[in-house]
Amino acid sequence: QSSMELSAVFNRLKGVAGQHAANGKILEMKRVQRFAVDVTLDPDTAHPCLILSDDGKQVKHGDVRKNFPDNPERFSKCVNVLGRQSFSSGRFYFEVQVKGKTKWDLGVARESIKRKEFKPLSPKKGYWIVILRNGNEYLALAGPPVCLHLHPGPQKVGVFVDYDQGLVSFYDVDAAALIYSFTGCCFKEKLYPFFSPGLSDGGKNSAPLIICPVGC
Repeated sequence: QSSMELSAVFNRLKGVAGQHAANGKILEMKRVQRFAVDVTLDPDTAHPCLILSDDGKQVKHGDVRKNFPDNPERFSKCVNVLGRQSFSSGRFYFEVQVKGKTKWDLGVARESIKRKEFKPLSPKKGYWIVILRNGNEYLALAGPPVCLHLHPGPQKVGVFVDYDQGLVSFYDVDAAALIYSFTGCCFKEKLYPFFSPGLSDGGKNSAPLIICPVGC
């Protein structure tokens, strides 16, 4: 009986510890959500095959390349788009719905990134991003890339940046779980929210990326 009692006590303690851990994750999520900012997509940076919603909150890949002017800000090789808002100090946070997608890129990029060429993305190139490929392969492009074991995958991703501390963190919003953090970053210029919905892949990846109100 004593061993059964010990087992019961142990299980209760495990339950309490688990509850404390869950509460800690929720508190951390709420802490970063306090720094929520309003982000909208910048059509002047969007690749010509991307379709942006009128409110600047959604982006998806279309099969027709539109005849947009090839201004310096526009991505011409990769289906990327930046946010209108830039940040050069302090902390900021935004959330993006990725539900129903098999491929996406999310994060932040510095102002001076090359927009007219196809190059692997990494912090060295001015990108701090997490990507999804093939529906279930998650990577942090840390150079070399880091495999992320996320099962199930996130439906909504939160991106938190502390510019002054050199930190970029990604969260699974619904699970209140940290996905990955880039630490020790050296930011010296403006950062912009970065998005790529990926190619539509014959309709398999036609769902849009949606910038969501935080806390909804």
